[in-house]
Amino acid sequence: MKSVHQGDLELLQHPAAQELLYSKIPARLAYVWTDGTPRVIPIWFHWNGREFVMATPPKAPKLKALAKNPKVAFTIDDNTFPHKVLLVRGTARMEPVDGIVPEYAAAAERYFDHEQAQAWLSQLRTMISSQVRITITPEWAGLLDFQTRFPSALSS
Repeated sequence: MKSVHQGDLELLQHPAAQELLYSKIPARLAYVWTDGTPRVIPIWFHWNGREFVMATPPKAPKLKALAKNPKVAFTIDDNTFPHKVLLVRGTARMEPVDGIVPEYAAAAERYFDHEQAQAWLSQLRTMISSQVRITITPEWAGLLDFQTRFPSALSS
């Protein structure tokens, strides 16, 4: 089996990465605020096999920061030992969407059961009439599973 190195997008196909990609764990999205300071937020995501899609209300403060500097990083990590951690870097693209972003609705179905997702989406439609789709195409991927893939500080 070919060795896949940190940074290689092929890591997104690894079973540990796939487990995290289809889990109910939110991503922790890191970006740079307009004053140059870092920010990290939890956010739902949908992985379509090529891109990560997130959604936010059009008045979300992060949109101003992402418009100024669209470079982002995020992690999806579990809380069970041995920990699995997927690390991704990319560039965010933003697109206004009338109504609910379809990938956000798909994420709601994953994070909640069907009935709970539909209830949340119905409530959300009373609060906002549009969303902004944030699409991140991975440019770098890293994976730690603390069994075969360790942080570089522990690697020989």
